[in-house]
Amino acid sequence: MTRPFILGLTGSIGMGKSTTAALFAAASIPVWDADAVVRQLYDLGGAAVAPIAAQFPNAVKDGKVDRKALKALLKDTPEAMVQLEAIVHPLTAQSRTEFVASHLQEPLIVLDIPLLFETGADKVCDAVLVVSAPAEIQKQRVLSRGTMSEAEFELILSKQMPDAEKRARADYVIETLDVETAARDVRRLIDQIMEKPHA
Repeated sequence: MTRPFILGLTGSIGMGKSTTAALFAAASIPVWDADAVVRQLYDLGGAAVAPIAAQFPNAVKDGKVDRKALKALLKDTPEAMVQLEAIVHPLTAQSRTEFVASHLQEPLIVLDIPLLFETGADKVCDAVLVVSAPAEIQKQRVLSRGTMSEAEFELILSKQMPDAEKRARADYVIETLDVETAARDVRRLIDQIMEKPHA
Protein backbone atom coordinates (compact mmCIF):
# COMPACT_ATOMS: atom_id res chain seq x y z
CA MET A 1 0.00 0.00 0.00
CA THR A 2 1.40 3.38 -0.93
CA ARG A 3 1.30 6.31 1.45
CA PRO A 4 2.25 9.96 1.14
CA PHE A 5 5.89 11.00 1.04
CA ILE A 6 6.22 13.10 4.22
CA LEU A 7 8.48 16.11 3.78
CA GLY A 8 9.44 18.01 6.92
CA LEU A 9 9.90 21.74 6.36
CA THR A 10 11.93 23.78 8.82
CA GLY A 11 14.22 26.77 9.14
CA SER A 12 15.25 29.32 11.71
CA ILE A 13 13.34 32.56 12.31
CA GLY A 14 13.41 34.92 9.33
CA MET A 15 14.65 32.29 6.87
CA GLY A 16 11.52 32.30 4.69
CA LYS A 17 9.81 29.16 5.98
CA SER A 18 6.28 30.58 5.85
CA THR A 19 6.82 31.85 2.30
CA THR A 20 8.15 28.43 1.25
CA ALA A 21 5.20 26.65 2.90
CA ALA A 22 2.86 28.94 0.96
CA LEU A 23 4.64 27.95 -2.29
CA PHE A 24 3.94 24.27 -1.57
CA ALA A 25 0.31 25.08 -0.76
CA ALA A 26 0.01 27.07 -4.00
CA ALA A 27 1.19 23.94 -5.83
CA SER A 28 -1.75 22.02 -4.25
CA ILE A 29 0.47 20.15 -1.78
CA PRO A 30 -1.27 19.70 1.62
CA VAL A 31 0.68 21.55 4.35
CA TRP A 32 0.33 21.01 8.09
CA ASP A 33 1.35 24.19 9.93
CA ALA A 34 2.55 23.63 13.51
CA ASP A 35 2.31 27.33 14.41
CA ALA A 36 -1.28 27.56 13.14
CA VAL A 37 -2.20 24.48 15.18
CA VAL A 38 -0.74 26.03 18.34
CA ARG A 39 -2.74 29.22 17.68
CA GLN A 40 -5.93 27.11 17.45
CA LEU A 41 -5.03 25.24 20.65
CA TYR A 42 -4.60 28.56 22.47
CA ASP A 43 -7.75 30.17 21.06
CA LEU A 44 -11.31 30.11 22.41
CA GLY A 45 -12.40 26.48 22.69
CA GLY A 46 -8.86 25.24 22.03
CA ALA A 47 -7.82 21.96 23.62
CA ALA A 48 -4.80 23.53 25.38
CA VAL A 49 -6.77 26.28 27.16
CA ALA A 50 -8.10 24.26 30.11
CA PRO A 51 -4.83 22.42 30.95
CA ILE A 52 -2.85 25.68 30.63
CA ALA A 53 -5.38 27.46 32.86
CA ALA A 54 -4.95 24.71 35.46
CA GLN A 55 -1.15 24.99 35.35
CA PHE A 56 -0.79 28.75 34.77
CA PRO A 57 -4.04 30.54 35.79
CA ASN A 58 -2.66 34.01 34.97
CA ALA A 59 -1.91 33.00 31.38
CA VAL A 60 -5.57 32.54 30.41
CA LYS A 61 -7.94 35.48 29.93
CA ASP A 62 -11.45 35.52 28.45
CA GLY A 63 -11.34 31.81 27.69
CA LYS A 64 -8.14 31.85 25.66
CA VAL A 65 -4.41 31.83 26.27
CA ASP A 66 -2.93 35.30 26.59
CA ARG A 67 0.35 34.87 24.72
CA LYS A 68 1.92 38.01 26.21
CA ALA A 69 1.17 36.86 29.76
CA LEU A 70 2.42 33.37 28.92
CA LYS A 71 5.62 34.77 27.41
CA ALA A 72 6.28 36.86 30.54
CA LEU A 73 5.63 33.84 32.74
CA LEU A 74 8.03 31.66 30.73
CA LYS A 75 10.69 34.37 30.97
CA ASP A 76 10.40 34.57 34.77
CA THR A 77 10.01 30.82 35.40
CA PRO A 78 12.40 28.71 33.29
CA GLU A 79 10.90 25.37 34.38
CA ALA A 80 7.49 26.54 33.12
CA MET A 81 8.60 25.81 29.54
CA VAL A 82 8.93 22.09 30.35
CA GLN A 83 5.44 22.10 31.89
CA LEU A 84 4.00 23.96 28.88
CA GLU A 85 5.63 21.59 26.39
CA ALA A 86 4.19 18.62 28.30
CA ILE A 87 0.73 20.08 27.58
CA VAL A 88 1.20 21.36 24.03
CA HIS A 89 3.48 18.78 22.37
CA PRO A 90 1.10 15.78 22.73
CA LEU A 91 -1.77 17.89 21.34
CA THR A 92 0.23 19.06 18.32
CA ALA A 93 1.49 15.51 17.72
CA GLN A 94 -2.13 14.28 17.74
CA SER A 95 -3.13 16.96 15.22
CA ARG A 96 -0.17 16.02 13.01
CA THR A 97 -1.07 12.31 13.13
CA GLU A 98 -4.69 13.10 12.21
CA PHE A 99 -3.52 15.30 9.31
CA VAL A 100 -1.35 12.52 7.88
CA ALA A 101 -4.17 9.99 8.32
CA SER A 102 -6.60 12.26 6.44
CA HIS A 103 -4.25 12.65 3.44
CA LEU A 104 -3.25 9.04 2.80
CA GLN A 105 -4.23 9.28 -0.88
CA GLU A 106 -1.85 12.20 -1.53
CA PRO A 107 1.54 11.51 -3.09
CA LEU A 108 3.23 14.23 -1.02
CA ILE A 109 2.45 16.17 2.15
CA VAL A 110 4.48 18.82 3.98
CA LEU A 111 4.84 19.19 7.75
CA ASP A 112 5.82 22.81 8.49
CA ILE A 113 7.51 22.65 11.93
CA PRO A 114 9.82 25.42 13.22
CA LEU A 115 11.46 23.19 15.86
CA LEU A 116 11.50 20.06 13.71
CA PHE A 117 14.91 18.73 14.78
CA GLU A 118 14.68 20.13 18.31
CA THR A 119 11.46 18.20 19.03
CA GLY A 120 12.52 15.03 17.19
CA ALA A 121 9.68 15.40 14.66
CA ASP A 122 12.16 14.69 11.85
CA LYS A 123 11.78 11.01 12.80
CA VAL A 124 8.24 10.94 11.33
CA CYS A 125 9.44 12.44 8.02
CA ASP A 126 10.79 10.69 4.92
CA ALA A 127 13.02 13.68 4.20
CA VAL A 128 13.69 17.16 5.59
CA LEU A 129 13.85 20.45 3.70
CA VAL A 130 15.65 23.32 5.41
CA VAL A 131 15.10 26.86 4.14
CA SER A 132 18.00 29.19 4.62
CA ALA A 133 19.38 32.65 3.89
CA PRO A 134 22.56 34.53 4.85
CA ALA A 135 22.63 35.69 8.50
CA GLU A 136 22.54 39.40 7.65
CA ILE A 137 19.43 38.94 5.46
CA GLN A 138 17.79 36.85 8.19
CA LYS A 139 18.41 39.57 10.79
CA GLN A 140 17.24 42.34 8.45
CA ARG A 141 13.98 40.46 7.69
CA VAL A 142 13.14 39.86 11.35
CA LEU A 143 13.96 43.35 12.62
CA SER A 144 12.16 45.04 9.71
CA ARG A 145 8.89 43.46 10.91
CA GLY A 146 9.05 45.76 13.94
CA THR A 147 7.65 43.07 16.23
CA MET A 148 10.79 42.36 18.28
CA SER A 149 13.98 43.93 19.48
CA GLU A 150 17.47 42.79 18.49
CA ALA A 151 17.87 41.26 21.97
CA GLU A 152 14.63 39.25 21.57
CA PHE A 153 15.80 38.08 18.14
CA GLU A 154 19.15 36.93 19.57
CA LEU A 155 17.32 35.12 22.40
CA ILE A 156 15.13 33.20 19.94
CA LEU A 157 18.18 32.31 17.85
CA SER A 158 19.96 30.99 20.95
CA LYS A 159 17.10 28.52 21.53
CA GLN A 160 17.06 27.25 17.93
CA MET A 161 19.49 24.81 16.38
CA PRO A 162 22.12 26.79 14.41
CA ASP A 163 21.40 27.17 10.70
CA ALA A 164 24.65 25.42 9.74
CA GLU A 165 23.68 22.35 11.76
CA LYS A 166 20.18 22.29 10.26
CA ARG A 167 21.65 22.47 6.76
CA ALA A 168 24.05 19.64 7.57
CA ARG A 169 21.17 17.42 8.74
CA ALA A 170 18.82 18.32 5.87
CA ASP A 171 18.08 16.16 2.84
CA TYR A 172 17.28 19.29 0.82
CA VAL A 173 18.16 22.97 1.25
CA ILE A 174 16.42 25.88 -0.47
CA GLU A 175 17.89 29.39 -0.36
CA THR A 176 15.16 32.00 -0.02
CA LEU A 177 16.92 35.07 -1.40
CA ASP A 178 13.93 35.92 -3.60
CA VAL A 179 10.48 34.44 -4.11
CA GLU A 180 10.91 33.66 -7.83
CA THR A 181 14.01 31.49 -7.27
CA ALA A 182 12.48 29.82 -4.22
CA ALA A 183 9.30 29.06 -6.22
CA ARG A 184 11.36 27.48 -8.99
CA ASP A 185 13.32 25.38 -6.47
CA VAL A 186 10.12 24.25 -4.74
CA ARG A 187 8.64 23.19 -8.09
CA ARG A 188 11.80 21.23 -8.93
CA LEU A 189 11.77 19.53 -5.53
CA ILE A 190 8.12 18.54 -5.87
CA ASP A 191 8.84 17.01 -9.30
CA GLN A 192 11.89 15.22 -7.93
CA ILE A 193 9.97 13.70 -5.00
CA MET A 194 6.98 12.73 -7.16
CA GLU A 195 9.30 10.75 -9.45
CA LYS A 196 10.73 8.79 -6.53
CA PRO A 197 9.12 5.44 -5.73
CA HIS A 198 8.31 5.03 -2.02
CA ALA A 199 6.40 2.47 0.00
